[in-house]
Amino acid sequence: MSAGQKFREALRQEKPLQIVGTINANHALMAKRVGYRSIYLSGGGVASGSLGMPDLGISNLDDVLIDIRRITDVCDLPLLVDVDTGFGASAFNVARTTRSLIKAGAAAMHMEDQVGAKRCGHRPGKELVSSAEMADRIKAAVDARTDAGFVVMARTDALAVEGLDAAVSRAISYVEAGADMIFPEAITDLPMYRKFAEAVKVPILANITEFGKSPLFTVDELRAANVAMILYPLTAFRAMNKAALKVYENLRKSGSQKASIGEMQTREELYDIINYHSYEKKLDELFSRGRS
Repeated sequence: MSAGQKFREALRQEKPLQIVGTINANHALMAKRVGYRSIYLSGGGVASGSLGMPDLGISNLDDVLIDIRRITDVCDLPLLVDVDTGFGASAFNVARTTRSLIKAGAAAMHMEDQVGAKRCGHRPGKELVSSAEMADRIKAAVDARTDAGFVVMARTDALAVEGLDAAVSRAISYVEAGADMIFPEAITDLPMYRKFAEAVKVPILANITEFGKSPLFTVDELRAANVAMILYPLTAFRAMNKAALKVYENLRKSGSQKASIGEMQTREELYDIINYHSYEKKLDELFSRGRS
């Protein structure tokens, strides 16, 4: 079963499918341990986490591919990836992005209808390309698939720019262009999700990101609104950052990490997640052969 097929199967198994953001390979392993069926690599997460830069179209395809490979090398959960506007101005760029993601082991991607100088979907000042230009991006991605199961998801940021009816109209045109699923960004109430789901007739995703435009709706509320997927893009990342800053501050002030020990993952807990002892056992076996 290909990665794309695994994503589609996870969607059939869990309604709605919870997709949790994993900023790195270690977090992907933790998400699998907890029982998630699908994971996510955020474009904003790559920008801020891997590059220390804002999510303003600064990161590129290679930046994203590095993090994809690191995750898929150790974790077989189907990975949904944010590719911003496709990483290039032409259909050739979008096609290259699609093929590269599949080769790196990703299961799905979402691409948005903003201009190349894009912004976070929950920030003001977004500008959109025409519906026709976005449809061309989608067609290029669909045509470039080397895995028929790979999911091409279209994200529309039109709600904040053009209003609900225009956003729904765009989403319908994106499905007609070949999008497998729809990601309506920065939705502010549950009836909006229902309207999208009824109009597009394909699975829709709810982005439940903290400190943004969308309320923190529950799984039950979103299920009732006909949402097929719930995305938590940077939940663990935000918690990790807050915890790290607190530890750095405490260590600097007190001169010791003793006060923070209770908040830390232990060495053995880390070893358990990354399967450390199996690697060490293999190393011991190799050494013993060399001595015999």
